[in-house]
Amino acid sequence: METTPLKTGVNGMRDLQKARAAFASNDPELSRHAHAAKVQTLSVEEGHMQSGDYIKSVVFGGLDGILTTFAIVSGATGGGLSTEVILILGFSSKIADALAMGLGDALSTKAEHEHIFNERQREYWEYDNFPEGEVTEMVDMYVAKGMSREDAELCIGLMSEHRDFFVDVMMVEELGLQVPSADDNPWKDGFITFVSFIFFGFFPLLGYCIFPFAFPHLTPHTLFFIACVCTGSTLFLLGAIKSNFSQKTWYMSGLEMLLVGGSVAVISYGIGAATDTILETYFNLNPEAVREQLN
Repeated sequence: METTPLKTGVNGMRDLQKARAAFASNDPELSRHAHAAKVQTLSVEEGHMQSGDYIKSVVFGGLDGILTTFAIVSGATGGGLSTEVILILGFSSKIADALAMGLGDALSTKAEHEHIFNERQREYWEYDNFPEGEVTEMVDMYVAKGMSREDAELCIGLMSEHRDFFVDVMMVEELGLQVPSADDNPWKDGFITFVSFIFFGFFPLLGYCIFPFAFPHLTPHTLFFIACVCTGSTLFLLGAIKSNFSQKTWYMSGLEMLLVGGSVAVISYGIGAATDTILETYFNLNPEAVREQLN
């Protein structure tokens, strides 16, 4: 039997934007207005924000792009490498890592979907061959959650008359798996991760791309400071964007992202500086000679 993604249709739902605003402001009256104002949605799901569908890919790709690129900048600066070498390492690593991240996101999501549809196929088979067992199993689960057996049997009995609906509920209740919707495309997720990685990963290199040519007298430490400012601002911006899809305030979400990225920067710079010292102290290598060869 063929398994398909969640079907879609036009449904009258509450005004979800008003419902979110009511929750944020703790306003029961606004919540009543939200439920009274029916809106038309194109999904059996409760009209979730389309932009929120890809927030994981945007944050995942953006954060990894910023931190990966800035880790290279920090380590190279800590090791005393030239601006040219930092740019070469930064851009080459950014493109390769972005491709790996995008493909990794797409393939992992695709594998997850295949697993879900395989489990759904098994649930269909069990429903078709032993529906009484599936109904009893669901009744027991609802009773365990506090529902009386009489109410559970009535509820599950009604649900079991609708095959697709019953199986999808079984997927969530028994396995904790949400069936993907029809418009859920793993390759689109991967592409968004790739673009987000490239876009946000550019900012740590911004100081090394523009300022050395506009202001040739700037020292490497000044360029690194500019890169830190650009990176910190971008991390804060990404965190602020993420706050639109959570209950955190924009400044707390931005600060959280900034602290995570700052920790990575300190560690990366420390590793670069420590490597420079170890080469000179324990291996009798002249870091200046190594840098000259790399530069």
